[in-house]
This record gives sequence, structure tokens and C-alpha cells, in this order.
Amino acid sequence: MKAFYSNLRIKYKLVGLISLMMLVIGLATYFVMRFTFKAYDDEIYRQSASALNSASLGVEKELRDMEKLTFTIATDGSIQRYMDVIKQGGSDYDNFLVAISLQERLLSIGGFAKYVLSFHLIDVYLREYKHGANANMLSAARIEEVIAETERNTGGISYIFPENGDGALIAGRQIRQVRNLELDILGTLAVRLDLARLFRDLAGPVNQGDGMFAILAGDGQSVYPTNPSIDVSALNVSHGEGSGYEVREVNGERFFITYVPSSYMDWTYLNIQPYDAIFRKTETAKQSVFVIYLIVFLLVLLAALWFSRSVTSPIERLSDRMKRVQMGHFEYALLPGEREPAMDEAGLLHRNFRIMVERINELINENYVKQLAIKDTEFKALQAQINPHFLYNTLESINWSAKAVGHKQISVMVESLGYLLRSSISGKEPLVPLQEEMATIGHYISIQAIRFEERLDFRSHIPARLNDCLVPKLSVQPIVENAIQYALEPMIDTCVITVEAEESGGIMRLIISDNGPGIQHDVLARLDSGELVPRGTGIGLRNIDERIRLLFGEGYGLEVGDNKGGGTRITLVLPVEMRDPHV
Repeated sequence: MKAFYSNLRIKYKLVGLISLMMLVIGLATYFVMRFTFKAYDDEIYRQSASALNSASLGVEKELRDMEKLTFTIATDGSIQRYMDVIKQGGSDYDNFLVAISLQERLLSIGGFAKYVLSFHLIDVYLREYKHGANANMLSAARIEEVIAETERNTGGISYIFPENGDGALIAGRQIRQVRNLELDILGTLAVRLDLARLFRDLAGPVNQGDGMFAILAGDGQSVYPTNPSIDVSALNVSHGEGSGYEVREVNGERFFITYVPSSYMDWTYLNIQPYDAIFRKTETAKQSVFVIYLIVFLLVLLAALWFSRSVTSPIERLSDRMKRVQMGHFEYALLPGEREPAMDEAGLLHRNFRIMVERINELINENYVKQLAIKDTEFKALQAQINPHFLYNTLESINWSAKAVGHKQISVMVESLGYLLRSSISGKEPLVPLQEEMATIGHYISIQAIRFEERLDFRSHIPARLNDCLVPKLSVQPIVENAIQYALEPMIDTCVITVEAEESGGIMRLIISDNGPGIQHDVLARLDSGELVPRGTGIGLRNIDERIRLLFGEGYGLEVGDNKGGGTRITLVLPVEMRDPHV
């Protein structure tokens, strides 16, 4: 990343820097908005929780009063006596009189209870005695449910939730004989509470607008309302984990829910408000801030691009002029439509560069051109002195003279020398077929064989398929020459010099080996470093290695080592590239 940033153009660095600053500002704005809206949510929660706490305290006060009332009725001496009489059995007339007495006693004890719809006494024979303004008969299933719930609490109060047939909350309690603490069951008390009126009076602030007050039991059952407009149990509120607020979604609609656990019952009080109704302005503000920030970001980005171009355009034009000078064009002229540079730092660079180019151009005209003319004259004079055609014609004359007098060796040497001369100074191609390189070596060996006679044994093993493989020109001949100089000359016995070629996997290995004394390691290091220049052509091993690497790449080159049977082994590693025979 550091290298990538360092190589970026200045205008992109400026745009990136300004964009990064805008992103930092955007992130800071985002977190500030989150903090602000979080505080707004908390404030709404505090207000909602305050109203919900007031409603829950009022509800629980009424429930505690109801617990006291049911306890008073269940332990009242008259009620106990009447229920005991009924339990002992009697005539229908006696039971009728007792029923009237029970109603009068219930009226005197709880007749003024505000939220009581009716009182119901159920004797041990499951006969019902009721009293109240809305004293509907309880169904058999409802009576069984009341008796079952109150039996679990053995005298304590039990609350039976409303059902579809009866929307009232029932506070039930067993009536047990308290005389002499006998605790015999005399019957069951059921008090029906008007939940609609109770919550209308106590939870009015909560139910304002589209809000809804609800109560969930510990098992997730809805206590109130009995037929809610939304599935309260599907809200998955954290029941029994303290008060708080959450945002839940039901059937594609979001709700803001404040919940408070009851300290009296295993209930949770809920204040359910439609989320969009409360936070519509907040969401609009968030979207507006995002759109405004996006527009500002684009405007700042465009301004950054314009600003960066105004800074870097003069520098880029100066760089283009420098490239032209690098290519040898020393004229300095304004491009079509280009204005004079400003007087800022970039403009000063342009002016200084123009003065420098004009000065260089003057120096070139005064000195460099003159020197080139002198060198060209000297070269032409030297070329006139030694004309290659004159050398070829002279060698050809010597050759015919040697043949005329019968000196075959002189003729062979002159022909070979002429071939070598033409090969070394003719042709501009850096690569030649291996067959042509081996022909050059053959002429060179012809001359050396006349000198060393039977002491030189030259062998060549080149597969026919590799004859057209391209090799650097004069890359093998200098190595053969080195073998003669460093292997043949110090030897008394016959020196065997072998040139052979191998192909494997698209790579040709051209091996030149001898059976001479070999190369000492210090000499080998000096040859490799170029410190030791071989006799003869003066072309060193390092030079050949560098030429191969420049032509074919770093995977190729020269390998120098000892021959297994003694002597030196030099290997040229080359790619198999064939010349087109039609060229």
C-alpha cells in the first residue's frame, strides 16, 4: 500500500486526501447523529415509561384492593355460616333464604367496589349464588376453571384470565372454614372485574392516539386486551428481565414497545406505539442528512478534482516537455490553446526549464554539432584507409597465388581467415543459426589445425534438428578459442575439444568441453567477474553471459564447471528458437 500510494499521481493523492477528510467528517456526523437520536429514543422511553409506571401502579393498587376484598368475603363470619349451612344440606326453602342472606351480605361488603361486575359464590354442590349489576351466570367450563385454579393456591387468591365468552378478569379464592382452624372447604368465591373500565380509567394516557396498553402473563398469554389488534405474544418482549424498550416488527409493521415488569403479579405491562408514527420525523431527518451529505460530498469531490487539476496540469505539461527533451527535441513552444504559465511555483518551474532548454540548445549548436562533424570526418578518413573490399581482394589474390604454387595450407588459412573476417564485420543480426556459428568455428579450427596439427582433436555432435536453432553471433567461437589458449597450449598430449548440443523441454544446452588441465577456481572467479580478459578475440565469458541474458532473459546464460574426465566444461543454456526457413 505504501508503494502504491507513493507511485500515485499528485492529483489523485489530493483527491484521495480530500475524500478521506470528507469520509472522516461523515463518520463523525454519523456517530453524532446516532448519539442524538439515541438520546431522543431514551427521552421518548422515559416519557412512555413514566406513563406506563403510573398505569401499572394504579392497576396493581386495584388488584391489591381486590385481594383484600376477596379475603374479607372469604373469611366473613356470616358468609362462612351461610356456606356451612348449605354444605350441611337443607330444604329448598332454607337454601332460598340462605341465598337471599348471602346476596345481602355480599352487597353490604362489596357492593360499592368500583370495578366489580359481579360476585359469585359456588357451593360444594357446584350451585352458583351471584350478585351484582352485571351478574351473568358463569358457564360450567368457566366454573371448573375457577375451581381448578383456586385449588392450586389452597386459599390464596387466583386470577383467571378473560376468555372469548367472558371478557372479565376473575379473582377467585377458596372459602375454607376458619372456625377452630378446621379449614374445611365450604365453596369458592369468584369476583368478576371490569377490565375495560379499569384500564380505561388508569391507562388512559397510554392509550392516547394509536397507542395500546397491554398486559402479558408469564407464559406469554395476553391478559389484556383479550382481542388485541396485533398479536402481542409475537412481539417477543424480554419478559421478566427488567424495564426497557425495544423496536419489534410484526407483519411488516414496526412498533416501539416500552415494558415494565409487575412487582405484584407475574405480568409485564406494555405500552405499544406504532414506530413510524413516533419516528417519522426522525427518519425523515436521517434521510435528509444522508442526501445532503451525499450531495455535499459529490460537490466537494468535483471541487477537489478541479483544484487538483489546476495544481497538477502545469506539472504534467512540464513533464511532457521534459520527455520531448529526453527524446532529443530541444525546442520550447506553447501548445495550441495553452496560456502562459502563472506566476506561482509551477510557473517558475516552466520558466526555469525553458531557460535551461534554450541554453542547452545553444550549447549543442555551438559545441556538440561541431564535435559530431569532427568525429564523422575522422571516421570517414579511417574507413577510407582500411576498406573491407580491399582486404577481401588482397586475401583472394594471396589465395590464388598459393594455389598456383601448390601451397595448399596457405590457401586453406587464407580462405578461412577471409570467412572469419567477413563473418565478424558483416551482418547486423545479433542471432544466427547454430549451423552458421558452427561453420565459423570450422574455419577457425582449420587455421588452428595447421598450427597444432595432431595435437588438436576437434569433435562436433550437433543433432540435425538443431541446426536452425538461433544462437547469439560469435558466442561459441570465443569459448573454443579459450579452450585452445588455456587447454591445448599448456598440454603435450592431444587436446580433445568437443562441441555438442542437447534439447530438453524447449531448452537447448550447447556444451563446449576439453580434456585440458582445467580452470583453477580463482581463475574461474576472475573470468566470471571480468577481471581476467582471455587472449585472442578479447571476448570474455562474462560478456557472452550478459549477451545471452539480455537477448533471452534471466533464466538463460552461461554455466562454467569442471569436466568429469578432467578439463573444463562450459554450457550455454539457450531457448529453442528456430529461424523461419522462408525468411
